[in-house]
Amino acid sequence: MVGPAAKREAVAHLQAVMGLSERRACSFVGADRKMIRYRSCRPPETELRGRLHDLANERRRFGYRRLFILLRREGEPSGINQWEMRSLGLAPLTSAPHRISSSVGASSRAR
Repeated sequence: MVGPAAKREAVAHLQAVMGLSERRACSFVGADRKMIRYRSCRPPETELRGRLHDLANERRRFGYRRLFILLRREGEPSGINQWEMRSLGLAPLTSAPHRISSSVGASSRAR
């Protein structure tokens, strides 16, 4: 699965190198033209992301909720809430495995 940023770069490359129109380049890449033209108006929050990455690397098994509590204890001044923090992309950093519950004897049932 390729993300929107990679698709934007591919469309720009096709337009620059091959001289294709935006419409045709988007059809080759499989991207919507609105996605290609979209520019985010949200601030990048690089300091907050950096601190979150540091905390997540120190405490690998903490999820975004616990990291949010740690940031609040440190006195993080940003007005970000817990759910916005979840969207900052901490999933690859935390390494807590999900538990798989299985009922006893499920594998020995006759099928």
